[in-house]
Amino acid sequence: MLWILTKYLVTALVVVLVSEAAARSDRLGGLIGALPMITILTLIWLHLEKQPSAKIANHAWYTLWYVLPTLPMFAAFPFLMERFGFWPALGAGVLITLCSFGLFALLMKRFGIVLL
Repeated sequence: MLWILTKYLVTALVVVLVSEAAARSDRLGGLIGALPMITILTLIWLHLEKQPSAKIANHAWYTLWYVLPTLPMFAAFPFLMERFGFWPALGAGVLITLCSFGLFALLMKRFGIVLL
């Protein structure tokens, strides 16, 4: 139980760090937010929990492919927020990400990489 609480605390601290940095500096917050901190923490947690190397490597491999279809949302969000406000832009960003992911998964399947 202590281990799970430690994981929650450290992970929450990372999220707070990013949001506090973003509140002070757009650039610094963006830079820190773009770092794969959650993935790095996940890899650390898996390693400390003695998961097999193949499982840890697969997590990193699939994270690479799952990050790519999120990029259109980050490009569209500022444009959408300026025109429609935060919540509609966020909702549209989620839809853009889901559609991008679906199309990307279909494309990658042609190359033998199964994401769904």
